[in-house]
Amino acid sequence: MTAVASRPAPAEKAPPEKKTPAGRWHTFTPLLVAALAAAGAYAVHRLFIGTPLGQTIDTEALRGGDFDHPQVTEVLGRTLDGTRLVVLAGVCLLAAAFGVLRRRLDLAVASGFLVIAANVITQQLKAGLERPLLDGFPMPNSWPSGHATAAASAAFVLVLVFPRLMRGMVGLAGAAYVAIVSVATVWAEWHRPSDTIAALLIVLACGSLAVFFVRLRRPGPSRSLQLPNRLVMGCLGGAAALAVATAVFGMASVAVSERAIPELVSGRFAFLTGAAGIVAATAVTFIVWVRLTAAEPAPTPATAAPTPAPSRGAATTRAARTDRTTAAK
Repeated sequence: MTAVASRPAPAEKAPPEKKTPAGRWHTFTPLLVAALAAAGAYAVHRLFIGTPLGQTIDTEALRGGDFDHPQVTEVLGRTLDGTRLVVLAGVCLLAAAFGVLRRRLDLAVASGFLVIAANVITQQLKAGLERPLLDGFPMPNSWPSGHATAAASAAFVLVLVFPRLMRGMVGLAGAAYVAIVSVATVWAEWHRPSDTIAALLIVLACGSLAVFFVRLRRPGPSRSLQLPNRLVMGCLGGAAALAVATAVFGMASVAVSERAIPELVSGRFAFLTGAAGIVAATAVTFIVWVRLTAAEPAPTPATAAPTPAPSRGAATTRAARTDRTTAAK
């Protein structure tokens, strides 16, 4: 007696993956961040370029940086000398190569977009915008800062291409570097504080657009931050809170000194107020950036390959062997 092998049941197809509301929110959050960053840059321009009091506070911070401290001068001077286009281009190329080595071509492309878009927009705005003379201090338009844009875009790219677990630590180091470069440009009387703050917001807007395109390619719900990144967020959050409080108090004091009580504060106080504002803006932008880049969705697990069904001939042979064994018994 020969048993006929039954045909294997066809493998069930996996249902198409549906994008949940959480996944949609995770995908489109960078667009919201980009819009808010662009609106913030516009608000900075309107406040510190378009109003007499804003221009006065900004300029007093610039002029107050003219003091001599040998150690501070050496550190800031070396930082500015190191912020050259060739060096930053090398950092960006290295970051793109690292993304390729990690088999994340999307990150490499996003890095290039971030650097090119941020720096081109900054240069176009600086060349196209005019600065009305409202504070009696003639100086050509320097808004936004090219040095701050270059430093921030390089730091953002490094955060983007490094592994998720290390992005917080890279972001902390990058925030410190960007803050030093930004303060140094004000100390050297190249830029006002609003120039560097606007540059940070422009880089954040361009970086958020880059993350949006990456998430379109890799959709899914966000993941919680890992412990090292949470510690970094705590450090940056504490620095941001302290710097914001200092900057608000300082700007109010400078405003009172300019409008009601002359010589209430010194030029150095105004410079330190501007530095506090720069530190606050740097900390906030890097908090947002680390949160965006370190919350990417988990990779989709590979589907187990179905067990191949035995061939018809093999099934018939096994059935015949079973019949002979039964007959022998």
